[in-house]
Amino acid sequence: MNYPIYLDYNATTPCAPEVIEAMLPYFGDHFGNAASKSHPYGWIAENAVEEAREKVADLIGAKTKEIIFTSGATESINLGIKGTFERYLGEKQHYVTCQTEHKAVLDTFAEIKKRGAEVTFLPVDAGGNISLDELENSILPHTKMICLMWANNETGIIHPIEKIAQLAESRNIIFLTDAVQAAGKIPVSTKGIHLMAISAHKLYGPKGIGALYVRHNHDLPKPLAQIHGGGHEKGLRSGTLNVPGIVGFGKAAELRLADMKSEGGRLEILRNRLENGLLEIPDTFLNGSQVCRLPHVSNITFGGVEGEELLKKVNQKVAVSSGSACTSISPKPSHVLAAMGLSSDLGRASIRFSLGKSTVESDIDLTLGWVKRVVLELRSQRITSLGYNEFG
Repeated sequence: MNYPIYLDYNATTPCAPEVIEAMLPYFGDHFGNAASKSHPYGWIAENAVEEAREKVADLIGAKTKEIIFTSGATESINLGIKGTFERYLGEKQHYVTCQTEHKAVLDTFAEIKKRGAEVTFLPVDAGGNISLDELENSILPHTKMICLMWANNETGIIHPIEKIAQLAESRNIIFLTDAVQAAGKIPVSTKGIHLMAISAHKLYGPKGIGALYVRHNHDLPKPLAQIHGGGHEKGLRSGTLNVPGIVGFGKAAELRLADMKSEGGRLEILRNRLENGLLEIPDTFLNGSQVCRLPHVSNITFGGVEGEELLKKVNQKVAVSSGSACTSISPKPSHVLAAMGLSSDLGRASIRFSLGKSTVESDIDLTLGWVKRVVLELRSQRITSLGYNEFG
């Protein structure tokens, strides 16, 4: 198949060749169940899992015993939020999050809200930033958790995690962060954080495997398990471990820890080249603050075009996402961009470009040429259509 240029690395990343190589033996030769403690098949699988656990822990500055493997970040987020809600069941409960969180967070809070929890959804400014004063003022005597993502999946905006963690610590409140788009892209740390969700397929590992960091040796309670049946993963997540996936996750984490800094610098240069070129097109603008954001992400609005047609046309030669990240082509505008104050029409006419390991300068130049052509053609067609409707 003749694939288009891939600039949708925030949606998913290809498995690194080294990751595939590391995983392959655990589909065949070393197929044992890591929970089988009585023979070598199980021992080899268990050792591989624990080695991978250590590598994932190293990526985020955690202890090995603080990593709980899950099927992905959505499950990790559900375990963190629902597990905390159930831990405090019978008490009055309040949670603080943000309007621009991933749907995995927003939908999970909507669910516990149905079950009696109070939830504050903090607004953001035009740059996508929260107010720390507003966050502090939203805390109530019965607030159980602050849940804010490390970096936004649509705009790349990075929240001031260190300050948020300090605030949570000072109020003795659980702090959960969705670090899916940050881990492996920029340095992250578990300092002051109680729960952190990460995913392998966002950092050149396999799909179907993620982790929840759960802080140990702290007075605040751990979440209650949401999946039961064997007491695996320290009783927090039962089920036969996905050994090949875990091995791949560990290898991907190891590679990202080594390459993250240099790769981030390379991608920032390419991202800026793309961004500056696209912003030369009249009536285009960048969504989100430029002060603190991921080095490989750019979200741009193209005025004067119909959003669904823009995305379909651009994707003929460049694979990108609309502002509605992690969804298929849809006329529905992004909830993130709407929270930042964009109108529905402009929200639909926004594209997220996210670069990755295989992105090279020629990809950027070809993308610039194609997107400029598409935008100008669509604008010309629209003017002609408006003229016909008005005078024809």
